[in-house]
Amino acid sequence: MPNLVAIHQPNFFPWLGYFDKIARADIFVFLDDVQFPKKGGSWSSRVKIVMNGAASWASAAIDRDYHGTRNINQMNFLATNPWRLKIFRSLETNYRKHPHYKSTMDVVEPLLKNTEANIAAYNIHAVTALAQHLGLDTTKLRQSSDLPGTGHSNELLCSLTHAVGGGAYVCGGGADGYQDESVFKASGIELVRQEFVHPIYPQAGVNEFVPGLSIVDALMNHGAAAVGALIEKTALKATFTERYGG
Repeated sequence: MPNLVAIHQPNFFPWLGYFDKIARADIFVFLDDVQFPKKGGSWSSRVKIVMNGAASWASAAIDRDYHGTRNINQMNFLATNPWRLKIFRSLETNYRKHPHYKSTMDVVEPLLKNTEANIAAYNIHAVTALAQHLGLDTTKLRQSSDLPGTGHSNELLCSLTHAVGGGAYVCGGGADGYQDESVFKASGIELVRQEFVHPIYPQAGVNEFVPGLSIVDALMNHGAAAVGALIEKTALKATFTERYGG
């Protein structure tokens, strides 16, 4: 199978499936120079964690005082809002009794309190550090703003895949609605579906397991070694099936 490329916007302390993509791909590209949504929520600025026994949003405040449109790497956090401290206190309150609280906070606290104003730079730094903490290979990480990508939507993804020497592209769940397989085929790129199955792990603080939370939740419950091994095992199994069948 040709080199497998995954492309994703730089998310805010993302979930397990995001790191599964990093583990599975030969090259992972942070899509940092596409338009940031003018209104509504974005995974670039929020994620869910457990608060008071339920999944709740942990959100960074965004500076939306601008006209027209901006790309993710042109967006900044709102300097006057103490969102970093708010999220830190939420983690402290809701996770302090978890088995891997200290080792996780030793890593997460400086990432969370990073004073970087730019959303893309902040998120890429955090994801890269968390991937390293999980034992994943971070030499495979690239940024689309550093690559000669052209076109929009599917054409842009194909262009970026070619730019890093890829011949196959991994798309996540729910991608069928916006990824046109014919465009990838015409570009000579194989489309591979991630089909990530969320593992169910012992999760303190809730009555019933909640999937889709920030990677921070898994780390608090099980630590970097166990979570990293889980991601690598899932990714290795999926890659073996894709390349060799069975």
